[in-house]
Amino acid sequence: MSRAVVGLFAHVQSYFTEYLPKQRGASVHTVRAYRDALTLLFKFVAEQRGRGVASLQIGDIDADAVTGFLNHIEASRSNSAATRNCRRAAIRGFIKHVLRNDLMHSQQFMRVLAIPAKKARQRAATYLEAKDARLILNMPDKRGRDGWRDYTLLLFLYNCGARVSEAAGLQWDDLQLAAPRQVRLRGKGKKERLLPLWPETANALHRLRGMSESSVGQCVFLNRHGQPLTRDGIAYVLTKHATAAARDNPALRRKHITPHVLRHSCAVALLQSGTDVTVIRDYLGHASISTTGRYITTNLQMKRDAMQAFWKKAGIEPANTKPWKPQADLLAFLQSL
Repeated sequence: MSRAVVGLFAHVQSYFTEYLPKQRGASVHTVRAYRDALTLLFKFVAEQRGRGVASLQIGDIDADAVTGFLNHIEASRSNSAATRNCRRAAIRGFIKHVLRNDLMHSQQFMRVLAIPAKKARQRAATYLEAKDARLILNMPDKRGRDGWRDYTLLLFLYNCGARVSEAAGLQWDDLQLAAPRQVRLRGKGKKERLLPLWPETANALHRLRGMSESSVGQCVFLNRHGQPLTRDGIAYVLTKHATAAARDNPALRRKHITPHVLRHSCAVALLQSGTDVTVIRDYLGHASISTTGRYITTNLQMKRDAMQAFWKKAGIEPANTKPWKPQADLLAFLQSL
């Protein structure tokens, strides 16, 4: 095996075993996403070169190969522009890592890094109005332990706008249920943030702890076997109660309600209450204010309120103006055409 091949493998190995988890502090989900992107890239390049993946060299990962791969996943794998950009981001992360350790191929890598992102249509975030969120929260049967756990879980997600991974990893020693009621959440990149808890949330958690054999280091939300709820388990709990709520409000059937929708709903409720967007950024643990700003563009009710306030401020229509009504003969004329 040539030194070039060993060099490529060595870079891949150090990227996933040293840089991502130890230097960047990437989550397991980020590591897996980057792994999948590079796996697809290497398979594509190997097929284009007519060789096996094991024989790839650093020089094979050039701008033409990466561009061809990004076009391929869009055209042949039906990936969206957003997914294409996610794959590109993963490849860029790896290339930057290699560039720090291999200056001989710097020109080649700079051309790869110059590949632009593709403009993607950003869909409006799905969220629940407060009345719909309350409807779902009222679905669990609170008389039993499982029902109370479900209620507490949903209330916690809505109160904190927590990511599903943050709720799944929540431990009892992360909580302070006496005043000042608060929780320590561990988000992306091992970043921590403190959030206040509603009295209702703290009381629900306190009662849940009384139903459990809780101990230091133990997760809060457990399944009936005493194991921590997984991401899929949390999604199942929400789907079950959202489906039940849809019987009372059929409009909910048109929404794909996931744990992240409760996070969106928390953000929109904060906006509607007049909370500054920079505070919401810190509340949700966003790295950039531009991410939080997405909720402003999403909230149609706030746009309506702003339009009405603007119209009133502009003073275009006097208060005593009577609405225009067409004359009967005009309608008769139009109907005769």
